[in-house]
Amino acid sequence: MTVIIGCGNLLRSDDGVGPMLIRKLWELGVPPEVRLADGGTAGMDVTFQIGDAEELILVDACQSGAAPGTIFQLPGEEVETPPLKDVNLHDFRWENAIAMGRWLLKSRFPKKVTVFLIEAENLSYGFGLSSTVEEALDRLANELLQRVGGKVSEV
Repeated sequence: MTVIIGCGNLLRSDDGVGPMLIRKLWELGVPPEVRLADGGTAGMDVTFQIGDAEELILVDACQSGAAPGTIFQLPGEEVETPPLKDVNLHDFRWENAIAMGRWLLKSRFPKKVTVFLIEAENLSYGFGLSSTVEEALDRLANELLQRVGGKVSEV
């Protein structure tokens, strides 16, 4: 089974790209062996969505200085971060959830973890994606559908 989790805040414009991608994949349809989850902003919830997956795919927005809409693909082990001392649940993010999941799930932790980050254009308060990030979301949705054997949409 593959688990795809979209993280981000729907109320911060492009930061909502992860959950919006999950909604897009849900509408397009994924094979039964793919589980979709809206990780929202609660990093700890991501940990509990991982269980027994062979592959984990996380999607979130980023701000790296690259052109808006740029899609980055990173191996999970390169970005996982053990929770820092005295971290609170508000600061616990998907990077921490990967490390926590590896520790908690042990042999049940996915063999493959991939993180896709989409460069944000606008992170101000508001609902809806910029057109540049919306286009990147469509490209990534099709790429993920191809990867998991789903029907690719006409974009």
